[in-house]
Amino acid sequence: MTRKSIHAGATAALLLLAPAAFAQKTYLHCGHLLDVRSGKLLSQQTIVVEKDRIVAVQGGYTAGTGAQDKVINLENRTVLPGLIDCHVHVLSHPGKGSNMNQFTMNPADYAYRAMGDAQLTLRAGFTTVRDMGGDDGVNISLRNAINKGQVVGPRIFTAGAAISATGGHMDDADGLSRDLMDKIGQPANIANGPDQCRQAVREQFKRGADVIKIASTGGVLDLSKDGSGPQYSEEEIRAVVETARDLGMKVACHAHGPEGIKRAVRAGVSSIEHGTLMDDEGRKLMKQKGTWYVPTIIAGKSVADSARVAGYFPAAIQPKALSIGPMLQASFGRAYKAGVKIAFGTDAGVYRHGVNALEFGYMTGAGMPAIEAIRAATVSAAELLGETTNMGTLEVGKFADIVALNGDPLQDISAMMRPTFVMKAGVTYRQE
Repeated sequence: MTRKSIHAGATAALLLLAPAAFAQKTYLHCGHLLDVRSGKLLSQQTIVVEKDRIVAVQGGYTAGTGAQDKVINLENRTVLPGLIDCHVHVLSHPGKGSNMNQFTMNPADYAYRAMGDAQLTLRAGFTTVRDMGGDDGVNISLRNAINKGQVVGPRIFTAGAAISATGGHMDDADGLSRDLMDKIGQPANIANGPDQCRQAVREQFKRGADVIKIASTGGVLDLSKDGSGPQYSEEEIRAVVETARDLGMKVACHAHGPEGIKRAVRAGVSSIEHGTLMDDEGRKLMKQKGTWYVPTIIAGKSVADSARVAGYFPAAIQPKALSIGPMLQASFGRAYKAGVKIAFGTDAGVYRHGVNALEFGYMTGAGMPAIEAIRAATVSAAELLGETTNMGTLEVGKFADIVALNGDPLQDISAMMRPTFVMKAGVTYRQE
């Protein structure tokens, strides 16, 4: 091989490497950028994105010099971090008689429907969601497909199948004929006693869950009398928490009634979901333990509205939806005023996907300032997920999860319902 050919080969190799050395950057010109930590709106800022990360946040409007660099004009918009909903059900979809879907829909049917709902959620500005349980094959597969770029949707952290006691909130065989109960048997998410609870956690870990969800009380959309009664002992919940902790997982707990809430908090769960009938003792305990509260106000209002439609819910559910649903907003208000940590969550799937931002209005309506409600869906939600190094704020090194709105949400919280630009991990999914 001649010196000339070696030189030519080296030059060709350098040319092949050149795109990596001069990677394309995107410059977002932000008329107003919301610093969620300080609560201040910063004027005329530029966010620089390379690949899936933010590499700079600069004052003024700047642009790159590379041939592939591009500028996105958001100069008439308010820009904030991608939103996080800490309580959704990606496979659920509301509708009259939807309780019968388990007998008429196949896993593929759920998957195709969920793909559409996932796109609606992302276009609404929610770049990350925490899925609180469904079919642990389909929701885990949807998460994986989104992560691989095979389908479009928000980043998903999923609980797989939520864990329940026999006859409890997530026991799908509850109320069926004996023949059907015998055919279903005991699914892997049904657990009684500490040993079965430990096994159920390990099973969800094995199947690929990111987080564990349990139910310590009944709920609105099950056959329990009023949803308030405890369904797990503190010993059982502690077995779940300790096993999950050993596996590096957090535990979210569905709970409406006061005793079920307090048992779960004492046992060390990371978050209480719903918390409708939380009492003063429960609030004090949550504040003392640093337990997060994910309120889902919109779900309470939605099921109450649906219960007024004849035949929408079975007879056992209708009165609970009418009585418990409207209590959520007031319970949230008391918890916020007591200093309980709040993370944004809506229970999407109980109501229609894509209008998650309605929750902001209900939160502010209960006394939470707009900036605190936005923090609940950004920096606070990221903390609950254990993802503060990757999301929650518009800072260097974090995912380029960026949303732009028409209007100023600090003055008009309904602006959260009007996203015109959505970027997730550096890819633009909405631009108007």
